[in-house]
Amino acid sequence: MEELGECKKVKALLILKPGVTPVFRPKRPVPYAALPIVEQELERLQRSGIIEPVNFSDWAAPIVIVKKPNGSIRLCADYSTGLNEALEAHQYPLPVPEDLFAKLNGGKYFAKLDLSDAYLQIPVADECKHYLTINTHKGLFRYNRLPFGVKTAPSIFQQVMDTMLQDIPGTAAYLDDILIMGTDYADLENKVDTVLRRIADYGFRLRAEKCDFYMEQVRYLGFIIDKNGRKPDPENVEAIKSMPPPTDVSTLRSFLGMVSHYGVFLPDLHRHRAPLNCLLKKDTKWFWSTECQEAFLKLKQLLSSNLLLTHYDPDLPIIVAADASNYGIGAVISHAYPDGSEKAIAHAARSLTMTERNYSQIEKEALAIIFAVKKFHKMLFGRQFTLLTDHKPLLTVFGSKKGIPVYTANRLQRWATTLLGYDFKIKYQPTTDFGQADALSRLIGLHEKQEEEVLVAAIDVEAEVHKILSDAVSGLPVTFEAIKEASKKDNVLKIVRHCILNKWPSSRLHGELLQYFRRRESLTVVDSCIMFGHRIVIPRNLRHQAIKQFHSGHPGISKMKSLARSYAYWPSMDHEIEQKCRSCWSCQEAAKNPTRAEPQPWPKPDGPWQRIHADFAGPIQGRNYLVVVDAFTKWPEVYDMPNTTSESTIRRLSGLFACFGVPEILVTDNGTQFMSSAFKRFCNENGILHLQSPPYHPQSNGQAERFVDTIKRALVKGGGEGVPEQVINKFLMSYRVTPNPAVPEGKSPAECMFGRKIRTVFNSMLPPRKTNKPTNENRKVNRSFQVGEKVLVRSYQGNKKWEPGVIERRIGNVLYLVRKDVGKCIRHINQMQRNDSTVVTENRLPFQLLVDSSPKNHHERKYRKDKRRREKAVQPSRVMERKRNATPKLQVDPRKKSYTTDFKGGRCDDGPPVNSRKL
Repeated sequence: MEELGECKKVKALLILKPGVTPVFRPKRPVPYAALPIVEQELERLQRSGIIEPVNFSDWAAPIVIVKKPNGSIRLCADYSTGLNEALEAHQYPLPVPEDLFAKLNGGKYFAKLDLSDAYLQIPVADECKHYLTINTHKGLFRYNRLPFGVKTAPSIFQQVMDTMLQDIPGTAAYLDDILIMGTDYADLENKVDTVLRRIADYGFRLRAEKCDFYMEQVRYLGFIIDKNGRKPDPENVEAIKSMPPPTDVSTLRSFLGMVSHYGVFLPDLHRHRAPLNCLLKKDTKWFWSTECQEAFLKLKQLLSSNLLLTHYDPDLPIIVAADASNYGIGAVISHAYPDGSEKAIAHAARSLTMTERNYSQIEKEALAIIFAVKKFHKMLFGRQFTLLTDHKPLLTVFGSKKGIPVYTANRLQRWATTLLGYDFKIKYQPTTDFGQADALSRLIGLHEKQEEEVLVAAIDVEAEVHKILSDAVSGLPVTFEAIKEASKKDNVLKIVRHCILNKWPSSRLHGELLQYFRRRESLTVVDSCIMFGHRIVIPRNLRHQAIKQFHSGHPGISKMKSLARSYAYWPSMDHEIEQKCRSCWSCQEAAKNPTRAEPQPWPKPDGPWQRIHADFAGPIQGRNYLVVVDAFTKWPEVYDMPNTTSESTIRRLSGLFACFGVPEILVTDNGTQFMSSAFKRFCNENGILHLQSPPYHPQSNGQAERFVDTIKRALVKGGGEGVPEQVINKFLMSYRVTPNPAVPEGKSPAECMFGRKIRTVFNSMLPPRKTNKPTNENRKVNRSFQVGEKVLVRSYQGNKKWEPGVIERRIGNVLYLVRKDVGKCIRHINQMQRNDSTVVTENRLPFQLLVDSSPKNHHERKYRKDKRRREKAVQPSRVMERKRNATPKLQVDPRKKSYTTDFKGGRCDDGPPVNSRKL
């Protein structure tokens, strides 16, 4: 491929409408056999700098792959799926034909220059490149150049062309065509030289084989331009002039339908068509008389006269109507006027080739549309127009905003690609109101006309379809001729082929025919073989051979399906492939493990110790450990086991159950110690439901298995921190007090297990906790003693109640170490008093000491009475020789300015028992 030019003067700028949402379309599937070719084309475009890979984009359009007859492909981006709707129109008008012709007036000789891949020579502004992202099986790529298919590309390119040629007289540009006129050869050569230098200065490149020089006339936009000026192109009405007379009622109705469509512009229409109307009456025998022929010729003359034709005007709406019959296709391009009427700009029609007559009806209708668009390309490209068809299924193929349907028939898919560069809306119009195109398709000349070659997406569709058929057959173990002959003999395929070429029945089909009916829009006939998209339909008697070939390399089900879908199709093909793979012993013998099922969690226990999981860990450093985990609280227990026998396991679990109780469910693996009869008897005697995980599937006992792994890692991490027993105990303490998200409310296992937090070494780091002790401010006395101070301490030996001593050391807040005359003792502050006198009477205690040692409330008095009562029951009674007054309690009432003493039912020496009295 020759090197592509690049414009040096300007970059394309794409502007979005306010508030649009990015559209990201998924990638389209690529045929398995075409993957290498597509990847080669992507690499070529990267090397040329046309595209570059990206990792992320909000925008993405699918691609359409078009195979060329030479085996190469072209990638087309389908921006009709979202971007085109979001783009603001580029406000630059296309040239008016009168202005173009004015620039070429006076010319005797003409030249026509054609740019190579014109749009791809315009670079795109950096801030707009991400709008042009395409989605492929190799990932996302974005265009660095202006691609074909962007709605605003024609007006952007036209502006660049006008700017480039604006000061060169005798030149006119219309899209990618540059016209140059000269009054003579020398004048033409000078202007061509100036234009070529300007093109080189801008960085563009031309396609030499498409350039013409020294022409004496030019066909352009429906006119012929020569030294005499311009005149209408006879081809505009050639289709009507060459229209043969109707041969039956059906073709006559089509012709009169066209006449009626333009009836508003035809005077005395009823008088001219009267002889023809007589042939439409019921029970009238068909006879084409001289009178009918004259009426027919007169109506053709009116249809091709200036009464019905108008010149192309870019400011008026454009309508293109196309229709197909079994023998021909016809099209008309018209202007629509505000009053709802239409005037034709040009007509076109041609007969179908023998190959085209074998197309399905939908393909014939689509061919008519492509014929019309190619024929009127110069008037359609770069502006919006309306496309009319009387075949409703084409609205899905050509009008879908989600892109071309994946399984569209090959011809339809390629023709849809042709339309990607046009801005149009397709509408359905009933056949009864479609006279302007219907007659052109039915009443055509007997000759075939070579249609004008159009650069945009010009594809030799028939050669391409045959190439696809050849590629499909090349991947099969049978020849094309064998498939062709078998298809002719297959009863189902004979019916299907007939329906494709004619018409599908309206009644509901059954069985295999129903599967073809559902895919009827994607079916086509090529050389008597039926194609489904790019795949050939295999007759029934060749399917077993095809399946055998597809499975020759023993691929898996998915890969075998992908391989088969690249070449062949028949109903239930996927099911037969699955059966073949599942019945192949070689595949089953070498198969991998099945896909793991999604883990199913155990039912959540209702409370602690309802279900526990147990397992053995080890040998770890020569030791075996029994691991037990509570499913509710995640509380773990780990025991160093001398052996793993059933007896040792039962003995350890019995001790555990004595501590925490017997669980309802015990889950273990299938170890021999858990499967023994002794262990089963142990569970039955304790009312424990014993569940075992399946062999070689430890995940079923995941609670214990995970903790076994945790213990192993803990021993490895703490290997240098002491013996294994110390390491495990430290780990267990840490694990039990650490909040666990798997525990209800995210508590620690200990808190969930016991309903409180257990004390750890970390508690010593916290400040002392304040306690709310009951206090009585009136009874509170703050006393203390200093080291070395003389005190009297209570004596509980002999007859002395008090003994003298000296404070030697303070122990805490209320305890003191006192050195006595003989020995030392520890006394509470309530058991001491200051030694202020040398003699202390035994039967009289200081008042302060009595206050400190008095009961604080009724409950404390009762407790002391009970205590004395218990002491009396143990020790012999000691007879009191004197009566002791009740301990007075002073209370102050500031409001009454008086003092009272409350004896609490005590007794005074000088009177009866009282509750209180004033002093």
